Amino acid sequence: MSTLTMPTLTVAFQQRASTAVARSQKGTVAFLIRDAAADEADLKYTLTSTAQIPQTLGTANQASVRRVFLGNVNPPKKVLLYVMGAADTITAEAAVLTWLATQKFDYLAGPDDLSSTEAGVIKTWLVNQRSDSYAIYKAVLPELEADSEAIVNFSASGIQAEGGPFDAAGYCGRIAGLIAGTPMTQSVTYAALPEVEDIDRMTLTEMDEAVGDGKLILFHDGEKVKCGRGVNSLTTVTGRSDIWKKIKLVETLDMIQQDIRLTIQDSYIGKVSNSYDNKLQLVTAISVYLQSLAKDGIIESNFTVGIDVDAQDAWLQENGTPTAEMSEQEIKEANTGTHVFLQLIVTPIDAMEDVAVKIYL
Repeated sequence: MSTLTMPTLTVAFQQRASTAVARSQKGTVAFLIRDAAADEADLKYTLTSTAQIPQTLGTANQASVRRVFLGNVNPPKKVLLYVMGAADTITAEAAVLTWLATQKFDYLAGPDDLSSTEAGVIKTWLVNQRSDSYAIYKAVLPELEADSEAIVNFSASGIQAEGGPFDAAGYCGRIAGLIAGTPMTQSVTYAALPEVEDIDRMTLTEMDEAVGDGKLILFHDGEKVKCGRGVNSLTTVTGRSDIWKKIKLVETLDMIQQDIRLTIQDSYIGKVSNSYDNKLQLVTAISVYLQSLAKDGIIESNFTVGIDVDAQDAWLQENGTPTAEMSEQEIKEANTGTHVFLQLIVTPIDAMEDVAVKIYL
C-alpha cells in the first residue's frame, strides 16, 4: 500500500510561493498621527488611495498621509491610519499599541512630531511582538540607534519638500511608504525622492560612517535626493551574519518565516499524524515552496530543508529515550510525540548595489 501524501499542504505552499513576488510589490503601512479630530475618541481608517484621506483631518496631517502613498516603485497597498487626540502620547499602555497588535502590516511610522521617548516605546513594543508573537512588524523611527533588524533608523535633517523643512520624524511616514512600495526583488538603495528639493548635505566620510552605524540616510547626488544604502539599525551581529543588516534581506527572511508558519498552521497542525513519512512530506512541501522562490530570484538555489537531528536527539534524551546507540537515521525516524523539528538553511539574494567598472582606452 502506498503512503498517502499531503496534497493540501503542498498546494498551499505552492500558492504562497506563486504569490510571493506579487505580495511584495505593495506592502501595508501603519501610520499614526495626532489630530484634534480625534480629541473625543481615537479614529481608525483603512485607506487604499489618497482619495480616501479623511477631510476632517488638519491640512498638515492630510499632507503627511499623502506622502506615505508616494511609495517607490509602487504606492503601498494600503495605509492603516490611526488618529490619536492632538495631545495624546504613546506610552507602553497606550490603546494604539493594543490596536496595532491586532493588525497586519509591514511597516509602522509614528506622528510627524514623534518624540525620542515615544520612539523608544514603539521600539520596545515592536521587538517584543516579533519575539513573543512571531509578528513580522517593522518600523521606521527617527534618529533611534535601536540595534535591531526590525527598526529602520531614519537619519536626516533639513528636508526641503512641500514647503518644509522637515526633520527625520516628519518624514518617517514617507520612508515607510517608500520601503513598503519597493518589490522584494529590489532594494531601497538609491531610491529617489523626487518631491525633495534639498537636504542638509553630508560629506562622503560622514555618509559612510552613518551607514556603518545602521542609519538609513538621504543624500543629494548633484541632481536629486536619494536614499543611501538600504540598511536597518542592526549593528551587533554576534552569532548572526551581516544579512540581517539589510532591509531587503530581512523582508525576504520575514516573508519565508511567516509563509511557512502560517501554512503549517492552516494545513498541517492538528490535521496530520506525526509519523516519519508525514514529516518527510512536510519537508518536501517546504522544498517546493523554496524552489519557487529560488526560481524567482528571491533566494539562492542551494537551500537545504530537513529534520533537525540535533534538536530531535536532544528532545528524545530529555524525554527518556537514550540515543547513544542510535544511528542518525534511527533518530530521524524516532517518535517525537507532537513535536516536529526541522532545519532550513536559506540564503536570500541581495540587490545589485556595489559596481566596479574598469574602462580601458
